[in-house]
Amino acid sequence: MAKLPLTITAIMAQGIAMSAMATPNTLDVEERRIDTAVAKMPQVVNRYEALVASLTEQYQQQTDELKLTKMVARQGERLWQQAVRDVQSGGQDDRPLYWGRLMMRQQLKQQSPQFSMADWQTQVAVNAVEKASRGFSNIHFADDSEIKILLTGFDPFFLDRNIDQSNPSGLTALALDGHTFTVNGRKAQIETVMIPVRFADFDQGMIESLLTPVYRDNSVDMIVTVSMGRDDFDLERFPGRNRSADAPDNLNHYTGATKNQPHPPSFNGGTLNGPEFVEFSLPVAAMQSAKGPWQVIDNHKVTTLARGEIQPNSLVELNNETSVEGSGGGYLSNEISYRAVLLQQQFNSQIPVGHIHTPRVSAYEAETEMNIVNQVKAMVEAAATTL
Repeated sequence: MAKLPLTITAIMAQGIAMSAMATPNTLDVEERRIDTAVAKMPQVVNRYEALVASLTEQYQQQTDELKLTKMVARQGERLWQQAVRDVQSGGQDDRPLYWGRLMMRQQLKQQSPQFSMADWQTQVAVNAVEKASRGFSNIHFADDSEIKILLTGFDPFFLDRNIDQSNPSGLTALALDGHTFTVNGRKAQIETVMIPVRFADFDQGMIESLLTPVYRDNSVDMIVTVSMGRDDFDLERFPGRNRSADAPDNLNHYTGATKNQPHPPSFNGGTLNGPEFVEFSLPVAAMQSAKGPWQVIDNHKVTTLARGEIQPNSLVELNNETSVEGSGGGYLSNEISYRAVLLQQQFNSQIPVGHIHTPRVSAYEAETEMNIVNQVKAMVEAAATTL
């Protein structure tokens, strides 16, 4: 099995870096929403109560730091695997994974093992369950898979508007993880991960950490990032560098960027350097041939500081412009696409990469979301015929 591992060493390094940002035993904004969510939708939030309880019990019994870190990573991976199984057996809901993860994090912060934990050690444990429960340690392509596709989804977001909000891109990731199909006599396989809606994770290089080994080792044949937010399906032609959405992330953090004052993202303590716009490389015609309830739009629309909203036909038309919004907007949907394409260019990779914006849903719409999942699946399968 080909595998992209999340090592304990990497988890510990990430945890130490994050420890300066927050007091580990203090619940963050996401975790503090748990009580409100339980009151609104107890069956959703408590869906993985048994897994949370198992983590808590084992955590309280641990006497060794390394064994503790391995245990919480394993429990996080179990959460991811169970959520995948549930969706693929008809569960049709991404939200239990999100809330189950937060409940695990809450327990790690509020309970104690059988030895004294420093703040950074607690953060290592939290980070281990966080990453593993997003599928980062569960990317496995079978040896006989000849076409390998990596797909990302996002957590629910804007939860202070709708605490019961779902995200069809996250549901898509759970539904398609491990999905296999045949293309021109060749076996194709999709593996997926879930991305947080948090500026800090992007600033710290989460996307680069995920995709650098992929581009370096040429280990997949296509990368598709997915998010929610449109009326139909948009394939985002020209991702932009800058943030401009005056909107919070899931920690209620704002970047300070606006459409009048766009800001470049950070990367590992500095500014993310790259061109103002890049161009994706997904096979548009093939993806537009996939049938479903919604149109599939090749979206060229961008916004620049000098010219406002325009629809260029090529990157040449965007020379000397300052990006305000890429085709994917000015929020993290656009940014994941920009970072993925920029990294592809830096590695001089030929792996096709790009972003799908799905139709939006209000709160949770099971039938609509499954129709979205099915159309994304058809689009990705159609794209695979070009590989």
